[in-house]
Amino acid sequence: MASFFRKRPIRYPLFLFMLLGGVASYLLLSDNTLVGLLFALLVAGVSVYSWTIEQRVYEETEKHIETLSYRMKKVGEEALLEMPIGILLINDHYIIEWANPYMMKKLPFDTIIGEELISISKDFQQLIKNEDSKELTITFGDNNYKVLYKAEERLLYFFDITEQLEIESLYYGDRTVIGVLFIDNYDEIAQGMDDQTRGQLNSLVTSSVNNWGAKYGIFVKRISSDRFLAVFNESILVELEKNKFAILDDIRDTTTKFGFGLTLSVGVGAGSTSLVELGELSQSSLDLVLGRGGDQVAIKHPSGKVKFYGGKTNPVEKRTRVRARVISHALRDLIQESDQVFVMGHRMPDMDAIGAAVGVRKMAQMNKVEGYVIIDFNELDNSVLRLIDEIKKKPELFLSFITPEEAMNKLTDKTLLVVVDTHKPSLVIDEKLLQRSEKIVVIDHHRRGEEFITPTLLVYMEPYASSTSELVTELLEYQPKNEKITMLEATSMLAGIIVDTKSFTLRTGARTFEAASYLRTHGADTVLVQKMLKEDLSTYIERSKIVQTVEFIKEGIAIAHGPDNISYSQVLLAQTADILLTMDNVSASFVIGRKSESSIGISARSLGEINVQLVMEQLNGGGHLTNAACQLENKTIEEATTMLKQAIEETFEGGRSE
Repeated sequence: MASFFRKRPIRYPLFLFMLLGGVASYLLLSDNTLVGLLFALLVAGVSVYSWTIEQRVYEETEKHIETLSYRMKKVGEEALLEMPIGILLINDHYIIEWANPYMMKKLPFDTIIGEELISISKDFQQLIKNEDSKELTITFGDNNYKVLYKAEERLLYFFDITEQLEIESLYYGDRTVIGVLFIDNYDEIAQGMDDQTRGQLNSLVTSSVNNWGAKYGIFVKRISSDRFLAVFNESILVELEKNKFAILDDIRDTTTKFGFGLTLSVGVGAGSTSLVELGELSQSSLDLVLGRGGDQVAIKHPSGKVKFYGGKTNPVEKRTRVRARVISHALRDLIQESDQVFVMGHRMPDMDAIGAAVGVRKMAQMNKVEGYVIIDFNELDNSVLRLIDEIKKKPELFLSFITPEEAMNKLTDKTLLVVVDTHKPSLVIDEKLLQRSEKIVVIDHHRRGEEFITPTLLVYMEPYASSTSELVTELLEYQPKNEKITMLEATSMLAGIIVDTKSFTLRTGARTFEAASYLRTHGADTVLVQKMLKEDLSTYIERSKIVQTVEFIKEGIAIAHGPDNISYSQVLLAQTADILLTMDNVSASFVIGRKSESSIGISARSLGEINVQLVMEQLNGGGHLTNAACQLENKTIEEATTMLKQAIEETFEGGRSE
């Protein structure tokens, strides 16, 4: 019975008491007084017993609750003060008001109370600037911490993730990397050698590559006369990047001493656990390097991110007349299968773009197909305008110059679009026309970047060539001879070669002079070229004002800029960079100027010791080893200068990401 009451200390004793009380009252009022009295006593006893039981249960329950509350409070204090989790309380001004003992031990301060939050780590500036940040990772001392922020309570939790990051680092560092090493000019150099000399060359190259592999713990296997396979891991890749892939310089310097002068191109695939994907990435990287002229390293990840190293020398000349003839015949077939040919260069076209476009238009005419040059007449500089004025004197030629709108109206499924002097879709005169065209050909002399026009039927890219006009001139030689090249057409292409070579002083090879000679025999007028390239006195004065702002940020690197309130043409900026390059102790020059209200242009030039293309590619531009440019949107001259200096610094430190 007692256990029954203990389980139900209130409800059932009270019910029993009322029941017994009712029975006792009935008996007292009836004839059985004695029985009623006994029942009354029984009711009183039961009531006292029930009250005692209930009182005991209440006391035990209260004691249990007090004990549980104390234990919970104790556990909370233990968690707050003893668990290996850092806790900080801050006020509205990001001043630390309280820290738990664990946090006090980790911080290199005698007392942290009253200090600013950023005194722990500058990384907290991100939290201060943007309170929406709920989580961030910071480093102080030798440890890394994941920080959770409770904005409403002004509370920060610190979780030590140092060991976790170390494990991740070991995991990622142990992932496999595949590299393909290709000797750029092996076939050309070994072609005329006797067996003994060729054996010495092979031994020299193999020895250099094997020594490099042994130094870093890389498995290297020569798989053909001009190709090696390298297998290593990502921790070794980090070391190679720190040394900027010194194997490139070692091969070049070692073979040069023995009179061979070989260069190496390396394609690396990383960032994947699939060996098949790594192989594809390494081959894709190698193709990209060879498209940029060789003597470089490209590291490609599955995300598409690419890093470049090297590229310190001019591209090795590999084009042969056989290749030019094959490309020319392939282009001839494509032209003959088309109803018309559109030729388009880059925005703000220079002499090379216009000259190459005129040459391709002539190819279409030679194959009895209508050819049109697409041009935006509102984006022409003075020298190009002078060329257009000359072309206007030849109505049959000028009628083939059309605007992008006219081209869009004429476009059909059988139209062939030839893009010259650029391979980047973002730089063409009209990207919509590019997207709507079914048949596209690219002819360019710039080093290939990650951004590329796709899909294409034919690509002719030779990064060693002086200009696109030079490439087009060679292609013209293998076209049908039923149409002769006119004096003005030959002059246009010669002007493109002269402008891009700075009057045959830069990036000029034997093939450049052969192309110029071919154009000269077809009536190219060098005097007319000089007239078109003349400048007025005001332009000269503007250039002189920009030169006055020159500063040297590193030995041999000069930067000059125009004021923020004056706009300049890209040609003027390029000419100013060329002038700086003629100055004593200048190896590379960069000129910054406003092109419009919303855009800033940068022209870069070098003598070959510094790869200005890599610097410009940091800013989403491009070009050549010695001649490059970029355009920045919605920036001030000061901001552009800061970005340029940072890009130069990163290029000198090592690789460049795309």
